Amino acid sequence: MKKTSTKSRKTRSEDMQAEYDFNYSKAKPNRFAGRIAKNRTVVLLDPEVSKVFTDSESVNAALRALIVALPQRVKREARK
Repeated sequence: MKKTSTKSRKTRSEDMQAEYDFNYSKAKPNRFAGRIAKNRTVVLLDPEVSKVFTDSESVNAALRALIVALPQRVKREARK
């Protein structure tokens, strides 16, 4: 068996930079978590898309217009 070094090892806090020293006793719950309903899906938009669609209403309106334009066959398959 290898013997461990007798040199003192740096503790994790000494090894990390000061900005990564978090004080979790001051942590707060995520205030935005309750805004997302259970039956919703959250997606990330690419930056160029998010410049056009700045809120959920505009995204939903565009997607609903796309759904109306889809052929009936595709809509039936999506419901399954």
